[in-house]
Formats: sequence, C-alpha cells, structure tokens
Amino acid sequence: MNARLKSDHPTIGVFDSGFGGLTVLRALVDRLPQARYAFLGDTARLPYGSKSRRTIVRYAAQSAEFLVRERGAEYLVVACNTASALALDAIQDAVPIPVLGVIEPGAAAARKASLSGDVAVIATDATVQSHAYSAACKARGLRAIEKACPLLVPLVEEGWTDHAVTAEVIRVYLEELKAEAAAQMLLPDTLVLGCTHYPLLRPLLEHAVASVGMRVIDSAESTADTAVQLVNGRYSGSSSSKGASETEIHCFATDSVDKFERLGSRFLGRPTGKVELIDLGG
Repeated sequence: MNARLKSDHPTIGVFDSGFGGLTVLRALVDRLPQARYAFLGDTARLPYGSKSRRTIVRYAAQSAEFLVRERGAEYLVVACNTASALALDAIQDAVPIPVLGVIEPGAAAARKASLSGDVAVIATDATVQSHAYSAACKARGLRAIEKACPLLVPLVEEGWTDHAVTAEVIRVYLEELKAEAAAQMLLPDTLVLGCTHYPLLRPLLEHAVASVGMRVIDSAESTADTAVQLVNGRYSGSSSSKGASETEIHCFATDSVDKFERLGSRFLGRPTGKVELIDLGG
C-alpha cells in the first residue's frame, strides 16, 4: 500500500456518470470530513445505462484511472449503480487501490434491516435490467423484487423533491410494486433506494411507506458506512479530526460544468465550488 495511506487526510476518489453520485460524496463527507475528495462526473457520456457493457467498462476505467493517476486517489468509490453493476470487476483490475461500489453495501444493509427476508428495490431501468441488486440480495439469503421508476430522476433534476406531482408519481410506482410483490407472494419490509438521485426523495418515500412499516435503505449512506470501515485503521486520523466546513473537495466534469455547479449543490448539500472541465477522450 502507498505510504500516504498513513496520513491523517486520505484522498478518496468518487465517480459517477453524472452528478447523482454527489449524494454518496455528501454521506462520505458527513462521516469522514477530514479526508480529501476528488469527484468526477462523466457528464459528456451519460447515461451509462444506454451503452453496451463493453463501453461502460471502458468509460468507467478511464474515470477511475483519472482519479488515481491525476488526483492521487487512495480509495475509489464507484457512486454509479450502472457502473457498479456492470464494470466493478474491470475497475478493480484497472487501478491498484481499494474499490467500492454502491450495490453490495445496499444489499448488506437490507439484510440487516429485513425481518421477512423479502426486500424491494427501486432504481433506474438500466440498474433493474442488470439484476445486480437481486443477485446481491440472493447471495445474502434475501428475495428481492426490483422496480424501475424512470420518472423520478428527471423530477429530482427539475428540483421537484417536495412536490405533489412527485408524491403522486411515487404513490403510483409503489402501488404497482405492491401488486407485483403480491403476485410473486413476496412481503417486502425493506425498500432499497437503488439510484443515487433517490436520497433527495427520501422524505417523500418514507412517508409513502410509513403506513406499511417498510424501512427505507439509502444505498448512498450504506456505501459511506462501508467506506468508513475500509478507510479506518489504514491511516492515523480520526473521523472528528477536521470540521466538515474545512473538507477539501475538488469536482471535475467532462461536460456541462455550469449545470453541474447549479444542480450539484442540491445533491451535495453545499456549493460544489468551481467545477473543472476535463477530457477523457472518446
């Protein structure tokens, strides 16, 4: 391991195909405020979900290599469900540092939370089609039902995170999910948020499932919790050694930096600062 891992301020690289992964960064900063962060949004080539697996692997590896080689990342968090589902092994092969995706931590948190052994996962269509959450849950003895909710991402990006229209869309999706679960004789007691945009809708989602007693699992928070376990013990600092207001964050994007700065602050919960435009090639 690099000797820099023994410093008080490890460098953590985080990347996504867009800026939804900033919810993962936000959760990381809450838990490890003393770390240095480099976030990359591959906004020129999103959405990854419409691309072939081969292309996703190439894009994800390029992003990972940038964060390691150019920004000195000592840990890498893949804050993209599609890349985590389809390219995690390739990313781990591409860079010589610990790599963490968002799917396994979400499934692990669901295993701890569920009493019935049945869980529901809501995500984008690409993530659902990969069945990555279903496989991760099955490996832990859980039965999972996955539901694509394609309208939620644009509603979040529109800023309608506390809007009656969004609440109604959520209600319809969850009613459909309930019917599909009943048809499969499943009784899910846990709802996994399988998209990094969805944490911004957590209050609406928790309200929607409160009457049936479902627990909501935020995979961004689960990933950050797992990252803390990975990082702690590898360097000499403590999680309280530096205030969050002093946290060093550098953001990069491959396109649309103005949009990134405007919308990114909603996801990060603080200004992103100046976003640097970079070119990763074709």
